[in-house]
Amino acid sequence: MRKPSLKKIIAAKTSIKRQIVHRSGLKMPKGYGWLINSKKYAYNKTSFDIFKVLKKIFK
Repeated sequence: MRKPSLKKIIAAKTSIKRQIVHRSGLKMPKGYGWLINSKKYAYNKTSFDIFKVLKKIFK
């Protein structure tokens, strides 16, 4: 199960790489993350969020 890390969220939002990509207009549509970092994409697909699981159970 993944636990969101505030430190990592802030680091990602303020990174030099992100600033360069966004300012140059190289944004990709949602769902194309596997092209940039396939290892991270695979990790996110195999993990789960406990709140989503609980939401489905008690729906």
